[in-house]
Amino acid sequence: MAMKALDVEAVQAFVLVADLSSFTRAAQVMETTQSAVSLKIRRLEDGLGRRLLERTPRLVRLSAEGAAFLGAARNLVAAHQSAIGSFAVEHRRLVVGISHHIVGTELASLLKRMNATDPGLVIQLHVDTSRAVLSAFDDGKLDAAIALRHDTKRRDGDVLFEEPFGWMAAPDFHHRPGEPLRLATQAEPCSVRAMAVEVLDTAGIAWTEAFVGGGLATIGAAISAGLAVAALARRVAPADTIDLGPRLGLPPLPSRDVMLHSKLSDARTRQALRTLGAAFAANAA
Repeated sequence: MAMKALDVEAVQAFVLVADLSSFTRAAQVMETTQSAVSLKIRRLEDGLGRRLLERTPRLVRLSAEGAAFLGAARNLVAAHQSAIGSFAVEHRRLVVGISHHIVGTELASLLKRMNATDPGLVIQLHVDTSRAVLSAFDDGKLDAAIALRHDTKRRDGDVLFEEPFGWMAAPDFHHRPGEPLRLATQAEPCSVRAMAVEVLDTAGIAWTEAFVGGGLATIGAAISAGLAVAALARRVAPADTIDLGPRLGLPPLPSRDVMLHSKLSDARTRQALRTLGAAFAANAA
């Protein structure tokens, strides 16, 4: 059976839905509506005579045929992007600052997704505290910043998702009653450290710093080793740790919004930042 040429936009929509597990997030990246994305994929499925996605009210996932098609679909989208970009001599550099507490193990998959969307984009990444990242952004040193919202007075930025925090520790972490709680934290000034200490002080719970880290990997190692408890986003905590808050009778930690700040408005950068934002949100879901 002869078939009409594939609609590249429909194939791109399929790849985004497959990667982001959501019609809504794919629509955000493509700057269109959920129903438009759904329609594109339905037409693609009709043209191929194959059901590519299994849709349930709660979940979108690849069918067997969709999984088989995905690799070729990615290649087609990448070739299309490459063809469009063949006249663009400039390799654009995007300088992005991200808070320590937001970058999890999924960073590799985020960068891969960004590269597939725009292979000519060079991403320069700075990882630091939310405060330092926002300060660098305000000083014009960054094109974009992804940081936790601790300051309700700040009105700029878009909310990507809400990040729940827990008292993360190794399952066999032992806390002797009557002794101060052993904490692993970032050095001051760290907004998450301040949040954790305030919650403990308000509840009248004695604490002591058992480990001071330089970044999330070091704090993760300290809690995996059973040295201490850390206030961390559950999403970025090491896989072998759990939220011991309920077991230790610790007060719950507040959630924080993860914000995307950017001053750039050109279409190419907006597309890259939308992809990054949607990928972060998908990993947080």
